[in-house]
Amino acid sequence: MNINIALSLLKFYVKSQAIIALFLCAVLLIPNARVSAFETDQYNLPPQPLADIGDEVRQYAEENLTKAINKLNVEIFKRQICLEKKVAGKNIKCDSQEKERIKLAYLRSEAAVAREVYKRLGDGIIPFTKSGSWMESHDFKVQPARYKTDFSKSVFRIFPPNYLTISKTVNVYGSQFGTDKIAHFFQQGYGYYKKYNKALADGSTPDEAAEKAVRWGQMTERTFYGTLVSGVYSNADLCANYIGMKFYQNLTRDIKIGDSTKSAILLLEDGIWKFNEKFKLRENLLKPFFSDHLNEALNPSVFIAGLRSFVRRTVKKQSCKQWFAAYPNLSQTELTEKTEALKLWNGEDYGFKDSQNFVTIANTCFGG
Repeated sequence: MNINIALSLLKFYVKSQAIIALFLCAVLLIPNARVSAFETDQYNLPPQPLADIGDEVRQYAEENLTKAINKLNVEIFKRQICLEKKVAGKNIKCDSQEKERIKLAYLRSEAAVAREVYKRLGDGIIPFTKSGSWMESHDFKVQPARYKTDFSKSVFRIFPPNYLTISKTVNVYGSQFGTDKIAHFFQQGYGYYKKYNKALADGSTPDEAAEKAVRWGQMTERTFYGTLVSGVYSNADLCANYIGMKFYQNLTRDIKIGDSTKSAILLLEDGIWKFNEKFKLRENLLKPFFSDHLNEALNPSVFIAGLRSFVRRTVKKQSCKQWFAAYPNLSQTELTEKTEALKLWNGEDYGFKDSQNFVTIANTCFGG
């Protein structure tokens, strides 16, 4: 890249960071405000192994899913009372028969289920989400549950606003990633879900609809979710968005994950929503979606030039020895193959952006 262009980009980024800093200061002055995470750091490893919180995250999602379908079923019951012209109580207000039929049809739709689940898990002013706040603040039974690198060691200390909003690292079903990925999963995943469904309604094939959702996600990662505000284009974020879409689809449909079929979580039986008896909730609600695709040290991001060089120096100076100590048999070939394998999610394109300038453990810690 031409040095003048690189300097221009860096100056623009610094200005955007100043704006973000002012925004964050304003948020921090709001009583009881929680700052959600924008970036994450898996280059720096926890000083002791993190406990696996997968079951507790699954339980949280399961409880909110149960509340969502219970609410829908109560509304379905009320609409049925109105349509059958039974005596309505004080808490049941009826519209015209036509409007009641429209309401009932919506309540029994896939869109209603996805929307109600989103409201409980992904809702919030972007990028703040209910699930993200829960991940950052919940008192997990197993410990240590979270880890955040000290500012003095952070790969983002050159740009303090990035560190201020950095997410803690957690271990979910054996994969370590930032708590921000849960927010991406439930919030941006729902955005993908709507983009996908709109494309289908407009005549696109399923593959074309998925591609449109992915391309939209790439645009947001280049702009207001990534590079423009933080200098980081995160492939892991894009994967979290994509598997979030798959989760919302799986609420009411069977989906393919690799060579296997994952049964729909819910079924509409006798006009109400029920958990699918074929679906093993505790085993399959979230676990099939989460993997090392969400780990930003293994599935690397694209950093702007100034930030990239600083991250590389920091990883070489302090992170490499952590990885060699934690994984004595660490292999450059194995790490390189791991990153290569993460470019697709079970054979599906989630929008991975390749780069010759990745900062990885493989290309930074083994010389060259």
